[in-house]
Amino acid sequence: MLFVRSLLFTTLHVLTAIIFSIISVLVWPLPFKWRYKIVSQWAVLNLWLLKIICGIRYEVEGVEKIPDEPCIIMAKHQSTWETLALQAIFPPQVWVLKRELLWTPFFGWGLASLNPIAIDRGAGRKALNQVIEQGRARLSSGAWVVIFPEGTRIPTGQIGKFGMGGAFLAAETGYPVIPVAHDGGKAWPRHGFLKYPNVIKLVIGDKITIDEKTKKASDINKRVYQWMEGQMTQLEGKQPDIAPVEKGKK
Repeated sequence: MLFVRSLLFTTLHVLTAIIFSIISVLVWPLPFKWRYKIVSQWAVLNLWLLKIICGIRYEVEGVEKIPDEPCIIMAKHQSTWETLALQAIFPPQVWVLKRELLWTPFFGWGLASLNPIAIDRGAGRKALNQVIEQGRARLSSGAWVVIFPEGTRIPTGQIGKFGMGGAFLAAETGYPVIPVAHDGGKAWPRHGFLKYPNVIKLVIGDKITIDEKTKKASDINKRVYQWMEGQMTQLEGKQPDIAPVEKGKK
């Protein structure tokens, strides 16, 4: 039954992605906020499908901490689930992602319509400058910026080394950071086909303002890392191990 439910959800997940990708092309001429409101309904729909088909629900702690001003979300990357949930929970947002995702048929169209900051991970300093330059423009326009500092999905029970993109963006622009942790991997494991009935918990941390104590990117990264490590310890019942560096990554 678990396999059948997972297969049904995956089929609908792909079909709805194709439908909404076509819709994203049709609404491209609209202003970003209108376009985002329409296209992001795909994420809301799939969260609902997860609930009724796979028995996966979620709870949010700290929703009252979401401010009115644009912020930089630095979130745990453990599953595909959070890429849906963040759209349902937070205001209109753009994502820092690897540019190869935009080349994916249909799915890439939907991503492209949402003004992502698509970077070449191998470009080094050039990619970092792109995050800062385009991130500043997106934030000043009123959109939030989402970045996964671990850079890739990390298995449950582990925490990855943080990249500097989100921290540098905050340090250079002065926009605050909102840290986010969750245990979505227990229901939807990374690269996993099977979806396990469970209640996922997502925790929103206090806003980190950029001031004298957190004016350096390294200070910001350290603060978010320590917070996330503590939250994951509470969510998973043990302190996360340091994730090994994947082959081809530094």
